[in-house]
Amino acid sequence: MPGENLTREEARERARLLTVDGYDIALDLRSAVGPAPADGVRTFRSTTTIRFRCAEPGASTFVDLLAPHVHSATLNGDALPVDRVFDGSRLRLGPLRAQNELVVDAACAYSRTGEGLHHFVDPEDGETYLYTQYEPADARRVFANFEQPDLKARFDLTVTAPARWTVLGNGARLGDPEPHADGSATWRFARTEPISTYITAVVAGPYHHVTDTYRRELPGGQTLEIPLGALCRRGLAQHFDADDIFRVTKQGLDFFHEHFDYPYPFGKYDQAFVPEYNLGAMENPGCVTFREEFVFRGKVTQASYEGRANVILHEMAHMWFGDLVTMEWWDDLWLKESFADFMGSFAQVEATRFTGGWITFANRRKAWAYRQDQLPTTHPVTADIGDLEDAKLNFDGITYAKGASVLKQLVAYAGRDAFLEGARRYFKRHAWGNTRLADLLAVLSETSGRDMGEWARAWLQTAGVNTLTPEVRYDGAGRIAELAVLQEAPDAHPVLRPHRVAVGLYRRAEEGAPLTRYARAELDVAGARTVVTELAGAGRPELILVNDDDLTYGKTRLDADSLATLREHLSAVADPLARALCWSALWNLTRDGLLPAREFLRTVLRHAGSESDVGVLQMVHAWAHSALDHYAAPQWRAEGGRELAEGALAQLHQAEPGSGHQLTWVRFFAATADSEKDLRLLEELLTGAARVDGLEIDQELRWTLLAQLAAQGRAGERELAAELERDDTASGKRHQVRALAARPSATVKEQAWRDVVESDRLSNALVVATIAGFAQPGQRELLQPYLTRYFAAIERVWEERSIEIGMSVVRGLFPALLSSHETLEATDAWLSASASTAPPALRRLVLEARDDLARALAGQVCDTAAGRAG
Repeated sequence: MPGENLTREEARERARLLTVDGYDIALDLRSAVGPAPADGVRTFRSTTTIRFRCAEPGASTFVDLLAPHVHSATLNGDALPVDRVFDGSRLRLGPLRAQNELVVDAACAYSRTGEGLHHFVDPEDGETYLYTQYEPADARRVFANFEQPDLKARFDLTVTAPARWTVLGNGARLGDPEPHADGSATWRFARTEPISTYITAVVAGPYHHVTDTYRRELPGGQTLEIPLGALCRRGLAQHFDADDIFRVTKQGLDFFHEHFDYPYPFGKYDQAFVPEYNLGAMENPGCVTFREEFVFRGKVTQASYEGRANVILHEMAHMWFGDLVTMEWWDDLWLKESFADFMGSFAQVEATRFTGGWITFANRRKAWAYRQDQLPTTHPVTADIGDLEDAKLNFDGITYAKGASVLKQLVAYAGRDAFLEGARRYFKRHAWGNTRLADLLAVLSETSGRDMGEWARAWLQTAGVNTLTPEVRYDGAGRIAELAVLQEAPDAHPVLRPHRVAVGLYRRAEEGAPLTRYARAELDVAGARTVVTELAGAGRPELILVNDDDLTYGKTRLDADSLATLREHLSAVADPLARALCWSALWNLTRDGLLPAREFLRTVLRHAGSESDVGVLQMVHAWAHSALDHYAAPQWRAEGGRELAEGALAQLHQAEPGSGHQLTWVRFFAATADSEKDLRLLEELLTGAARVDGLEIDQELRWTLLAQLAAQGRAGERELAAELERDDTASGKRHQVRALAARPSATVKEQAWRDVVESDRLSNALVVATIAGFAQPGQRELLQPYLTRYFAAIERVWEERSIEIGMSVVRGLFPALLSSHETLEATDAWLSASASTAPPALRRLVLEARDDLARALAGQVCDTAAGRAG
């Protein structure tokens, strides 16, 4: 639509002109229930009154609104000619007065893509559930507004909906709902403090709702009380562990109150777990929304509970970093996301039972950052965001995980006390306002006494990841004569940064003993070569670990002796964080085409069975799948797959009965099984003809086993329909759709392609499920016809579908499993032909997929050479 993609320049000009005093929003959601209209477009009534000032009376501007129809619009009491001033995404306004009042009465569309006001009907009981998701700019799908983060305002919300529903907004409910004769009611909510449009929220439906209260004594003898709520669909109520959610919530509120010295500013704290959610969660103040997959329907490992706790704390940190103080424009998205990512792990480790959070951070979050930062589309932490499409794509591993890693480095560089005192001053100085990078650097310079400008230039305003490699020389007695850390930068981003690192030396006391650290030095690494003077004279190590304790952000390499040690003794590394760093180093070597995929996989088979941290084990399993599917030599894949399946089955039988490790190994085995014997075992586990001591085959695990049987042609439409009848829920439907698309049939693939690419009948969740089933590693021949069809379709898909669906299709259907030079050439041909026609955001997605493909081909060359060498 014209004007839908707001630019930074347009936003700056509008912010220069306008000051927004307040919104009155009235939503009538009674249309959410009942039959859909004949045209299939279900709408609701949205009436918005905006009070705003203009710095230049007589000027013109526009208000944002994505709506099928505008009933009427008046500016300062004068009716606007809607047919002339509304183009489907913008309503032109002018001439403006110094004081203005705009009233827009519109029919807005419910969403099935997770953007705007999402409409979901539960197949289990037919109930309707609604929730909003706006970031970065989808509030305009629900009410007319000035959709940019620096035009903050106070919001008054009124919602009319079925009286039996639960309805929530950002503010507390004002009194009881006002009933109406038609069985509906009207809810009114307390006026908010000044917040941005993208964090306003509505949740409505017959949700299962649990309440609690957080209490804390404040200085001066006052008691702070925060009403807590936790919600999920009624169909998930039996699985909803609200007590654990409240436990983590209270621990987080204690932690942030203690360290931020600024009381939680939004009154109540509701957390709604909602269906078909595109994100992990969203920090709407007072009304946080989460994907309902965090309500666990079956047995999960402790890593899943840890992951949920991290997300709860991440969103809670946003109440201060992002909601109270908000970035001015999406260039400084990191000002909220990096801080929340860092503070989530920080609070988790110090305030909850999940004290190993930094291990997960090192192993999982940084892996995301390292991949993103090596793509040709990488960007500085403070990115150049020209428009909303750029902003949408920048919710990535740089903004979240690299930014958080950089903050971890900052804490080591400036000191923990200085960092936290800087945060406290930042909140008090900029409460309810908008900031830029310079505002944060100012307070950190004050509290640390260091030049934050230099640090920011090196870490926030440059792209790329450095590589740190130990260089060691020994004397005649076998002691270290000199140990240095070499720093490299990629050619595309040749920046060497200052790193605060620890270098650890590890060895075994005797054969069979654990590998433990016996010496450590912490130092500043700067330039291409830095000598570690403190370790000169130390006895010869078996393992040198650069970036021990994971203080900095950078890939670490291994010297030849250390690599040999890890091949044989990785599982002997006693410290779990050090062990996680070793796994990460090996995976980075594999991705960089320096370690053959078969060597990585055999290291997994040799050592993963002894991994104590189940979250690290799950990540290692994910890397093993990638190594086999993308980096292994094509002619060795079948053999490698057999080795993985055999090893996984052995570990399944050896794992402690009923443990998270056992559950992790059975999932890994199910994903690798492809022999007649292994597939028969999956079938027998499903029927109960075979058992593994302590292993409970619950509904979620049943779908895991069925997914592989479907992909191998052992479970068809009849079996999957029977399973859906057994689990006739929203979750069951997603599993069934994925398994149906995974079947090895040309007809099945064609139908899946049509459902996703040629039609918009599926909701966002079912689009994602279909895509996940479509491409299976053992079905490369079936996928070959879609190579040319992919490139012929993606520009049309990007133009016709919402950006969220477009991203899912372009990323998910890229022919990554067709890892050949033919695919690379087809990708390059499209990139060349579309240079002047395709939107930059679309080209960015294809460029990233192209880079992954080129890496895979390089990895295959490395692995092929290793196979020839024997």
